[in-house]
Formats: sequence, structure tokens, C-alpha cells
Amino acid sequence: MLSIKPQSFEQSRGRYSGTVVILASGPSAKGFPLAACPFPVIAVNGSVHSFDGLAVKPFYYLCDDVNFARGRPELLAMGIASSEHVALSDLCFLEAEKRGIALPEDKPYFLLERVNRMRGQVPLGDRRFAWSIRDDRELHSDFSLWRRKPNRIGFSCNFSKGYFCARTIAYVGVQLAFHLGFSKVLLVGVDLDPAAGRSYQEEKTLPSTLDDDFEDYILPSFRFMRQRIIQPGRFEVFNLSPCSRLPEQLTPRVAWNQIFDEPV
Repeated sequence: MLSIKPQSFEQSRGRYSGTVVILASGPSAKGFPLAACPFPVIAVNGSVHSFDGLAVKPFYYLCDDVNFARGRPELLAMGIASSEHVALSDLCFLEAEKRGIALPEDKPYFLLERVNRMRGQVPLGDRRFAWSIRDDRELHSDFSLWRRKPNRIGFSCNFSKGYFCARTIAYVGVQLAFHLGFSKVLLVGVDLDPAAGRSYQEEKTLPSTLDDDFEDYILPSFRFMRQRIIQPGRFEVFNLSPCSRLPEQLTPRVAWNQIFDEPV
């Protein structure tokens, strides 16, 4: 049982517009001019470390990885303390409480829940769930009678109905951006290369499932988003990482100065 009462995501649906940054933990994030960024920033997992010592703070902080919460509780605490809005999975909330991390009362909290794993619902098989939402205008999913993995690929336009995991929280952030009403998303630090390390650690080789998940879940999810969700002028996603594993045809690459020199 959580000690705080999370707000409903329905209250925040479509409240915002314009451009938003999703800050991940790839090493390319080190060169991003965060202090001069004029856009709201959604920080995920350990990327909140980039705000240390700055006058700016994250618009949202997301964490759904309890292993990260257990391994780097100081960064979890930083994200909770410094962000305007906090969205965590139930296990991350419980880990924060277990470790005595303060949950200030002066900010809204939201519960991150995966589709087909919502509280009070009986989970369906992946194939059955994908079929059940075939006519849903807010939950979009791939579907296959013969293979299981395509049924786990999708995109949520309404966080009140949960999110699709895709095995990377940056993709969760993109879905949240859509839900909130933003029309342009800038990916920062979404390098997806575990051998390169993370922006908040010096080690170059870290335990990660990215290599295993990239071909099976991450790449298909961004491809699905490109084919089914992206609409020029209405919802677009751009990648500021010059070394990202995501193909440019899925998330077009731009440089920071291009954001202001030409329309994006």
C-alpha cells in the first residue's frame, strides 16, 4: 500500500503544447546545454543527475525500473526532490518508501502502469490483449496470430490506460509526451549503447539488457511509432544524439542549433 495517493493521468491529458525534451542517460547527453534549454524536460532514471547544480529542474521525472531504484537510490531521491511532477511504478514508489526517501507533499505524483497490467484488472495473454484493443483509438498495438512478440509492440496515447514498455523508458517518455499534448519531442541521450556507459557514471561497460532487447522490442516499437503515430505537423519525434542506434529514418537526427535556425 502506497503512503501517497497518486493523481489520475486523466487530469493532465492534453494540457500542454509545443516542444518537450526527453533526457535519457546516454553519454551524448553530456554535451546538451540543459541550463539554456527553453523547453520543458522529462528526465528518466539516472539522467536527473544532469540537473545537479543547475537552477532549472525537470518538468517530469520518470522511473519504472525497480532495479535502478535499488541500485541508485540517491538518483531516485534526486529525481523525486527536484522535479515538478513525479511518475513512478508502484515498485519504485515502494522502494523509495522502504529507503526513507522523502515524498514532498507540494507536488503531484502519478503511478506508471503498463497496459494489460493495470491495478484491478486481470491481465490477458499478449495476443488476446492485442486483439481486444484493435478498435481502441487511444491504444495502438501490433498483432500476430503466429508470433508472440509483435503483440507486445504498441503505443499508448492515453496514460490513463497504461503504457507500452518497449524495454526502454525513453519510449515511455515519448508516449507521455503525446498524452500531455506536446507536438514535438526532442530525444537527448537516447544512444542505446550499453558499451558506451551512462552520462552519470564513469564506467564504460555496465550490465544491461539493451543488446538483447534492441532488435526484439526497442527497434520494432520505434518503427511502429513511425508508421502508426507520427504525423508531420501534429506529432513528431527528433533525435539529438549523433551516435544513437535508432535509425535516422525512424527518428530524424537534428543538431541543437538547427532547432532554432530552421523549423523543426
